[in-house]
Amino acid sequence: MATVREALTASVDALRAAGVEDPRLDAEILLAEANGWDRAALAANPAADVPPLAARRFGEMVRRRLRREPVAYILGRKGFRRIELAVDRRVLIPRPETELLVELALEIQPRFVLDVGTGSGAIALAIADELPACRITGTDTSAAALEVAAANAEHLGFSDRVRFIKGMLPAGEKFDLIVTNLPYVARGDWPSLQPEVTRWEPREALFAGPDGLDAIRALLRECERNFLRYTEGNAFAGAEVMALEVGEGQAPAVGEMLREAGFGKVETRIDLAGIERVVVGKDRAAK
Repeated sequence: MATVREALTASVDALRAAGVEDPRLDAEILLAEANGWDRAALAANPAADVPPLAARRFGEMVRRRLRREPVAYILGRKGFRRIELAVDRRVLIPRPETELLVELALEIQPRFVLDVGTGSGAIALAIADELPACRITGTDTSAAALEVAAANAEHLGFSDRVRFIKGMLPAGEKFDLIVTNLPYVARGDWPSLQPEVTRWEPREALFAGPDGLDAIRALLRECERNFLRYTEGNAFAGAEVMALEVGEGQAPAVGEMLREAGFGKVETRIDLAGIERVVVGKDRAAK
């Protein structure tokens, strides 16, 4: 029977050899899960024996991680701000930089939000959690992703304030704030992505044409055709706001798209890596 220290040492060595970016952290998370402990208990009890059932479970988890399956898919869950979401291969794993979209909603305090390309429902449900008076609609073209999002809403108790719809834009409806984390990976960037992304996450939620901007162009065209018009009684006294998560280097082009769509004010938000990660359009004039 291996001890905690022995189990971690062996798994860290194997994960490192497989090219895993942070083998020690991943091994600790997986062993804690298998053993029913938290990571602090592992650190405090390195000489403790790992029971046979936990050892078998840990071994299977490590084998999955050696195939570069993301830890979130192995666990079946991922934390995002104050909530925990069920995730699997039907949806992208929520990233910390996407929290910038939630922070913008907290600044603006909208009454009605549209989350386009909702995936697991991370943005929509985090906004619902932190803005109890807000009603949110999440849309996605993937029926499988919407199943995950709806289950997360039900589990978190937000089904009364968050609805999910297949497609991109609900016809004829108006919102105070539109947020979106649409696909923005350019075709040529595929070889540079980690195996955790290329082998496991849904490609349709990643790719967006040669420059990575096709999905954003499509959204802006749909908005122009459908409903982005000033409506008396909006929460912002006539201001309309759209916030889009983008890839590195895409902010200038997306900012120009928003200006062409009629947004009088365009600004960017920087993530913790110093990348212009979110482009925000405000003060839209009807065209």
